[in-house]
Amino acid sequence: MDSEELLAQLADIHLPAEISFWPPAPGWWILAALFLAAGCILAKKLYQKVEQQRAYRSALRELESCSMRLAQATGEERLLRYINDVNTVIRRVALIKFPESGAGSLAGDPWVAFIRRTGDSSLLNDQISAALAHGRFRRRIELDSQALHQMAKNWIRSVYQSSTTPSTNPFSVKRSSR
Repeated sequence: MDSEELLAQLADIHLPAEISFWPPAPGWWILAALFLAAGCILAKKLYQKVEQQRAYRSALRELESCSMRLAQATGEERLLRYINDVNTVIRRVALIKFPESGAGSLAGDPWVAFIRRTGDSSLLNDQISAALAHGRFRRRIELDSQALHQMAKNWIRSVYQSSTTPSTNPFSVKRSSR
C-alpha cells in the first residue's frame, strides 16, 4: 500500500461538540454564592441604616412637637409637662437604641448617669440633670427650655449617629480616673 491509499482511508477530523455554558464549573457556583451572600449582607446593612434614619427623624419630630406643645400651653405646669415630654422622648430613644440596658426602669440620678454614659451630654448641666432626674416630682421648676431642647437634640443625634454603642462595644477601653 502506498501512502496515497493510506491517506484516502483516513476519515475527516471530527470536531468535538461546542462547550455549553450550562452547567457552570464549581468555581462559578462558589463565586455566585459569595456574591449572593455579600448582596444579602449589604441589603441588610442598608435596611438597618434606613430604619435608623427613620427612627432618628421620628425622634426629632417628637422632640419638636414637645416644643410646639410648650409654646401653645399656658399655666405654671407647662414647663413641668415639657420636661416630662422631653424625658419621655429620651427614654424611648434609649429603649430602642439600648434594649438590654434596662433604661426603662432607671429613674433619678442613675437615669442621668445613663444619659451621660451613652451619648453626647456636653450640654447636660446641673439644672437640666436635676430636671430630668426629679422634675416630675416637683410642683415648680426653673429651667431654660431651649437648653433642655438643645441637650436632648444633641444626645439623640449622637446616639443615632454613632456606629457602635458604648454599652455593646467589646473593644472600648475603660479608663480609671486617678
